[in-house]
Amino acid sequence: MIDLHSHSSASDGARSPADSARYAIEKKLRVWALTDHDTVDGLAGAASVCAEEGGDIVFVPGIELNIAWPTGEFHLLGLGLRRCSDELRSTIEYLSQDRRERNERMADMIEKSLGVKFDVEKMEEKFGTKQIGRPHFARMMAESGIVKRPQEAFDRFLGSGRPFYVGHAGEDLDTAVSAIKSSGGIPVMAHPKSIYVSLNKIEPIIEDVHRRGVLGLEAYHPCVRINEGARLEEIARKFGMFVTAGSDFHGKGVRADRHLGFTAGDLMIKDRFWDEELLPALGGSFDYKSTEFFAG
Repeated sequence: MIDLHSHSSASDGARSPADSARYAIEKKLRVWALTDHDTVDGLAGAASVCAEEGGDIVFVPGIELNIAWPTGEFHLLGLGLRRCSDELRSTIEYLSQDRRERNERMADMIEKSLGVKFDVEKMEEKFGTKQIGRPHFARMMAESGIVKRPQEAFDRFLGSGRPFYVGHAGEDLDTAVSAIKSSGGIPVMAHPKSIYVSLNKIEPIIEDVHRRGVLGLEAYHPCVRINEGARLEEIARKFGMFVTAGSDFHGKGVRADRHLGFTAGDLMIKDRFWDEELLPALGGSFDYKSTEFFAG
């Protein structure tokens, strides 16, 4: 069992990077990728635990970047990072500043509408990350009694089209692709349905994305049905892209319907997505202990 898309508290997950690694080991994953939003801060801690406690587990350092796109949300995974290049660091800094401005706007809207003050700096301290996002606001709203559960905060206030939703600016796709490749990683289009384009119209978009340097497609993700994943895989094959699968796991209390090692239809993620897909794209071998994220 493997998983090529998960999050820790370095961005919006519930567990620390170290505890996320221990959880992956506990679940007996053979291959596990940590792909936090717009940061590589958790990779060293996760790599260290995998090396010390993980036996034969293969840790895949990664990242998930927000991309500027006219519809929905476009997220780009960078899998198998060997280092954080100057290009990637510049992209992270740009996206972090955009994220902070977005958070300040959301906090201001909540205070003006509900009379509840959320201090972004205190939220960063509370959650132990600079990558504050909507899941953190949702948890704060639940703790403040505004809603009963974090999911209710998304449904009523924070989801797209809701009163406190603020969009991301996002990085230019070509810049993001170059940043990932300069860091030794492989660009993969994450959960393509999130761009809010129907499957019968998405093929030319995926073709254009591939032409611009995106090599893989996350066809299987908890937000799609199995038959939709199969259709996305078919499109990827048409353009010579490799296919990945992930859980987009965040941890207890954060998108609790997602389980590490499982994807669309709650199916277990099979070894083929590593052995026959990502590993060949990485050159046929990968040793995370040779990356700059491992300080052992």
